[in-house]
Amino acid sequence: MRWQTEVEISPLKNRIQYKDKVLFVGSCFANEIGSIMKSLRFNVLVNPFGVLFNPWSVTDSLLRVESAYPFTEDDVIQTGDLYKSFSLGSGFAALSRVEFLAKSNAILAEASAHFKECRWVLVTLGTSRVYREKNRGVIVSNCHKLPDSQFERFSMGPEEIADIMSPVIERNPQKNWIFTVSPVRHLRDGANGNQLSKARLLLAVEILQKRFNNLNYFPSYEIFIDQLRDYRFYATDMVHPSADSLSFVWELFMKYAVDSSCNERIKQISSLNALKSHRPLFPESNDYKNLLEKIAILERNIANDKI
Repeated sequence: MRWQTEVEISPLKNRIQYKDKVLFVGSCFANEIGSIMKSLRFNVLVNPFGVLFNPWSVTDSLLRVESAYPFTEDDVIQTGDLYKSFSLGSGFAALSRVEFLAKSNAILAEASAHFKECRWVLVTLGTSRVYREKNRGVIVSNCHKLPDSQFERFSMGPEEIADIMSPVIERNPQKNWIFTVSPVRHLRDGANGNQLSKARLLLAVEILQKRFNNLNYFPSYEIFIDQLRDYRFYATDMVHPSADSLSFVWELFMKYAVDSSCNERIKQISSLNALKSHRPLFPESNDYKNLLEKIAILERNIANDKI
């Protein structure tokens, strides 16, 4: 008897290799999968501007790294004694405008260089709901816990989402684009509102797939809705995926998007990470000294590509 509805996923013909540069942008799900790849020493850059939820903000970040257009005084806001930007996550803040712009533009320079050379761009869309700041009339990536009265909300339709995202994809035909829809539920508008929002994103990705041969879809949303449809696969907030379920999705993603030539290296680096996480009770023991030697050998083999 089968106890799951397995989501059928056909592997990509061309897949990610260790020599490739990869950019992750989008929701916290992009953070999770990107962080796993980073821990396995893939050449990845994950959400350089922070977590992004809506298609407008994701597109804006892609346009920024594509053009390397610097952050200016017009991008800066002040909340309390901190300087921030509606285009950046809450982790980007400084005590002066000069410091904030210097840090932001340094990150932008790194992201732009990575984007220029990267072969893969992985985009995770979280919600079609968008917040616009009333005074400036700008779409915000992060409200920075400012009062709701300062913003107005609206939903982007599938065609609108596809239309704003198409130009940057069209200008970069040499890149491979993988889109996903985040399985994390946005329940502020209720369960039905969340489903409608996800549906708009799914329809938008379908439109983009029809427009571009270099754009593919990985069904992370469907995996959680159909294959992992039990709350035991969620964290304690019952909204975000649990660590075990993320590992499960990563294994499916690896089979889908990562070249099999990477498997042995992934295995070795995973073993190395497990060894390095060991916290000895007796650091002076021979057993621990032997462990350190084993770690050193693995590090040398990986550095010299002897796997």
